[in-house]
Amino acid sequence: MSRTWPHARLVVLGSLLLTASAKIQVPFWPVPATLQTGVVLFLALVMGPRLALATVALYLAQGAMGLPVFAGTPAKGLGLAYMMGPTGGYMLGWLFAAAFVGWAAGRWRAPLALFAICLGGVALNYLPGVVWLATFTGLEGAVAMGVVPFILGDV
Repeated sequence: MSRTWPHARLVVLGSLLLTASAKIQVPFWPVPATLQTGVVLFLALVMGPRLALATVALYLAQGAMGLPVFAGTPAKGLGLAYMMGPTGGYMLGWLFAAAFVGWAAGRWRAPLALFAICLGGVALNYLPGVVWLATFTGLEGAVAMGVVPFILGDV
């Protein structure tokens, strides 16, 4: 058995955890409140940047192929059409957050540093999320619907 086999299993299990976290939601519009950002940060903290990035990429690939892994699927659509919807930027942001948090957490392990690192990961998630959402709602609407309701929970 190769050394990559345990890593592959972790990546698949992580994508299943992301799927489960998508199904636990408070149905806000246009961005539902889920546990996904927290799971992305958790995976990055425990897996490191490479495996966390691979996990998020696998999860997004599963969704792009039409598997009902995203929040509200299949009722709200599937595949690339779903990913191009209002929440698509946040999905892209998970890749940035996973890479940054995994990298930074490997260098600084003090609790306050990890808290700051996770806040940075949340900001990296919000940035493409808000920019993309603004194409649907305008910038003011994107901040009002895609940031403000989530700040307290994300912190």
